[in-house]
Amino acid sequence: MPIRLRLAAGFAAGLAVVLALAGGFVYVEVARNLSEALDANLAARADDARALVDSSSQGDARLKELGSENEGEAFIQVMRADGSIVGSTLPGGYEVLSRDQIAEATREDSTVDGVQIPESDDDYRVLAIPTERDNGPAVVVVGATTADMEETLSGLRRTLALGAPLCLLLASLIGYVLGSRALRPVEAIRLRAREITLESAGERLPRPAADDELRRLADTLNEMLDRVETALRRERTFVSDASHELRTPLAILKSEIELIQRTGGSKADLQSALDSAAEEIDHLVLLAENLLVIARADRGSLPLRMEEVAPESVIQRVASRFERLVADAGRTLSLEVGAVGIHRLDPLRIDQAMANLTENALTHGRGDITLGARTTEQTLELFVRDQGPGFPADFRRHAFERFSRADPGRTDAGTGLGLAIVRAIADAHGGRVGIDHTASGDTEVSLFIPI
Repeated sequence: MPIRLRLAAGFAAGLAVVLALAGGFVYVEVARNLSEALDANLAARADDARALVDSSSQGDARLKELGSENEGEAFIQVMRADGSIVGSTLPGGYEVLSRDQIAEATREDSTVDGVQIPESDDDYRVLAIPTERDNGPAVVVVGATTADMEETLSGLRRTLALGAPLCLLLASLIGYVLGSRALRPVEAIRLRAREITLESAGERLPRPAADDELRRLADTLNEMLDRVETALRRERTFVSDASHELRTPLAILKSEIELIQRTGGSKADLQSALDSAAEEIDHLVLLAENLLVIARADRGSLPLRMEEVAPESVIQRVASRFERLVADAGRTLSLEVGAVGIHRLDPLRIDQAMANLTENALTHGRGDITLGARTTEQTLELFVRDQGPGFPADFRRHAFERFSRADPGRTDAGTGLGLAIVRAIADAHGGRVGIDHTASGDTEVSLFIPI
């Protein structure tokens, strides 16, 4: 069932309940007011009749004059306690009340509904009140037809029976129209969403003018499209950069093979070509492993094997691997590890991150290199510091992005994935990475891992 029909049906059901309650209340109140008015009229006429009834014969004559004011609609009758009629405006001496009802009326006021009288098809309401005559107790009986009250209530029932469905139908149509107008922005959003494709970059869903739930929905969906477009752009860039990085070692391998095929080559040439091919294959393996780490990090599934680890042991292991390379470069490698305690880390991933930072400092930094660790109240900081000028100011915010290089024209064997992997490892540990310059001008790259 469409939403607009459900809205109209719910609106109609709610309105039906309201109309039923309101109609019932109006009907009950009108019926009560009419009944009270009829009772008040009977009481007034009974008081007038009782005032006219006395021991003289003039009272009965005046009683007929009083009864003739509403002849056919009301009557007055005076009866003794034994049921005999003293005076009456009804023809033929018709006794309106039974002997039991007369006996009850001599003691207190009594009202009887549904009384029938000759020559009338209407029901009458009768009020009997006690009075006194010279020869003993008597009863003044006053009656009035309920036809007018019933006619009024019948007309009210017809009005409610006819008007309520019409109002319900009209309100349902209005509810349907309002529901359709309210859902018009949703239809506009749907039509635009159907037109948006992967190639239609920058297109967004229309925002309704009203600051309501639909506008917030459109804003949320547009934010989602922004994230999807950003992720798609990153994936396309990733594929493009990966293809570019793979093309160079593959081209070198192909050229080495073609050279041997074309010239035959000596044993020395063949050995040189194989050594070059093996180096390029190592480069391809490393690149594939790095791409796998980045891909897993993007999916939020970079596997970690958490252990209780002393960070200084990881730092010492990394330092021992780079000690000779640093010495060959005419530089020194030192450690700066305080009492940082035991922490829950993935030692292999932390080793990989620190190795990437150390290699980056060795390749692109200057001066002595320092590996270290320190803690604050809530953070473990692992850092690598060198004495170089650091990253260019306009490159800092891109330093940890994949395939990023401070010098785009650089042709060394680097893939531009080292720092991106460092950030992925920090993210997997729930931490972050940062670049800082010390007071002495050194450059420090750090992993901040929450304790």
